[in-house]
Amino acid sequence: MRKWHANPWAVLVTLSLGFFMTLLDLTIVNIAIPEMIDGLGASLDQTLWVVSGYALVLAVLLISAGRLGDLFGPRNLFAAGLAIFTLASIACGMAAGPALLIAARAVQGLGAALLVPQTMTLIVSVFPAQRRGAAMGIWGMVAGLATLSGPTLGGILVSTVGWRWIFLVNVPIGLAALALTFLVVPDIRHGRKHRFDVMGVLIATAALFCLTFGLQEGEHYHWGPGIWALLAAGASLVAGFLLNQRGKQDQEPLVPFTLFRDRNFTVMTVLVALVSMAMIGLVLPFNLYLQSVLHMSAIKAGMVLAPSSLVSMTVGPFAGRLSDRIGGKYLLMAGLTLYATGMLAIVLTAGVATPWYAFIPATVVTGLGIGCVVAPMSTEAMRNVEPRLAGAASGVNNTIRQIGAVIGAATVGALLQGRLAAELATGKTYADAFIATMHVTAILPIAVVMAGALACLLVRNHTKAKPADPVPAVATRETTPGR
Repeated sequence: MRKWHANPWAVLVTLSLGFFMTLLDLTIVNIAIPEMIDGLGASLDQTLWVVSGYALVLAVLLISAGRLGDLFGPRNLFAAGLAIFTLASIACGMAAGPALLIAARAVQGLGAALLVPQTMTLIVSVFPAQRRGAAMGIWGMVAGLATLSGPTLGGILVSTVGWRWIFLVNVPIGLAALALTFLVVPDIRHGRKHRFDVMGVLIATAALFCLTFGLQEGEHYHWGPGIWALLAAGASLVAGFLLNQRGKQDQEPLVPFTLFRDRNFTVMTVLVALVSMAMIGLVLPFNLYLQSVLHMSAIKAGMVLAPSSLVSMTVGPFAGRLSDRIGGKYLLMAGLTLYATGMLAIVLTAGVATPWYAFIPATVVTGLGIGCVVAPMSTEAMRNVEPRLAGAASGVNNTIRQIGAVIGAATVGALLQGRLAAELATGKTYADAFIATMHVTAILPIAVVMAGALACLLVRNHTKAKPADPVPAVATRETTPGR
């Protein structure tokens, strides 16, 4: 394996294995919700926490983990994250009750948070500038493929070997990725010492918990004064966090504001949240519709979304390379418009007895749209970021991605529960009530995707590849012995 050590493409494959697992676990659980409810005697609210609890811990710790990578080395944090994630996956697969499963999912979130930001940092470090766009395009394609293939893979596992295997399937992948980490990924360290902003971490953690718990549990507590107080506290803590970070810009903040001087990074940071919200906002209600209204098996429900995954997987790498040549602005606008069109077509096609094949055109369009979005989105976000800020930029970008997923899951979950109860109260059958509910909940993902398309008008388009750095990024890094 010596010839593969520090080889950029071997490193990218290793990083992609770990990254794929963490994002797959955001959506693979959705398809198993009915089985988990029956198998564990859990409520819908508890199973939604199985989804959002993982995303919450992941979102809270990503920025901190990015800085820890700067301190202890990104390879070490990536390996630690893989080990924790793999062990937690075993605990999830063996959980005897909903509380234990939620706790194990939180530990999974910790492992994912440690490894995810290191992927961007290592890509920026091992790839020279002229090939970085293509590498980030593949990285982004992996993100889209993982998110979209979750329901398909989950459906196969649930229908054949049971819902517990949606977690246990991570074990061989995690072990393989861990072995490859020490064989091919270089131990990159920067000579400068780093500080760790403990106060910033505490404020950010409290803010995200207040906001997510309020959104997730709002319907359960009938949107009473306590919930609104919690949401207000979360908003206040966000403001406090920004003030805290403003006072530390001359030291080493968790969020360097200088990143946002790059307009494209700022726009892509907003866009990644909107896209995450939209993807969760589509997958969650659509999977429930397929199983609870059309009475499909988990595997058949997963296969309905398979065309979207296949098209996205095919288009993603080409979109990444194309954005490196001509820029991502118009690719992003076209992809977002296609994705919104596909979502609208799915909702309009859904009926009480719609055959599965009627959804193929719509799912193909959504796959084409997301394939044109995820890779260029990642490429444009990191294109102008200095290597010394790669860890912070990766932490911020991935944190915003997961915040969008948390808000999307919490908001759509609340809309589903509240609207479905209201529709059933009018005397409608469950099927008619759920379809009416889908029409309402679809407004959220479609609206945020179109808002993202409009935001892309602000992107400064990259029209041709920049010349290579005078000294490749790999050669300029400082590697120091383990400390």
